[in-house]
Amino acid sequence: MSEKRCLIPVLILAVVLFVFSCASLTLKPPSVTIVGIDVIEATLFEQRFSFTLRVRNPNSRDIPLTGLSFEVELNDLPFARGVSDRAVTVPRFGEGILTVTAVSDLADIFRQIREWTRKDQPGTFSYRIKGTLSTGFFGALTFDEKGVVELPRPRQDS
Repeated sequence: MSEKRCLIPVLILAVVLFVFSCASLTLKPPSVTIVGIDVIEATLFEQRFSFTLRVRNPNSRDIPLTGLSFEVELNDLPFARGVSDRAVTVPRFGEGILTVTAVSDLADIFRQIREWTRKDQPGTFSYRIKGTLSTGFFGALTFDEKGVVELPRPRQDS
C-alpha cells in the first residue's frame, strides 16, 4: 500500500510537467505577407505567377517550414492558388523570404477585370492571403493576412 502512496505524487508531477511542456510548444501563428508578384507565364487558360512571401515569426523559437499551401484573393475575389515543398527555417523573432509559384485561371482573371472596371477607386485594391504552413515538429500553422495596396498615381507636372 505504501508503494501506491509514493506513486501518486510522482504521477501528479508527471502530469503537471506534461501539461507545462505542451503549453510551451504552442506557437503564435506566423505572419505571411506578399512582397512581390511576377508573371511567369500567361496562356489562354492558365496564368502562372511567382509570389515572393515574407514569413515573420513572432515566437521565441525557430520554426522549420517544410511546405505551404495558400490562396490569394484580390478585391474579395479568388485570384490564385499555390503550393510549395520548399524548406526554410524562420528564425525566432525573425523573418524568412519564400519564392513560390501560384496558378490562376481565365475565369479568375475575367472576374478581376470586371471588378476593376466597376470600382469607385481604381487606384487601390485589397488583397488577402491565407493558407497553411507545414512544419516538421509543430504540425500545421494557419495564416490569414489582409491589406490594401494603393497604386502610384501619374505625376502631374505644372
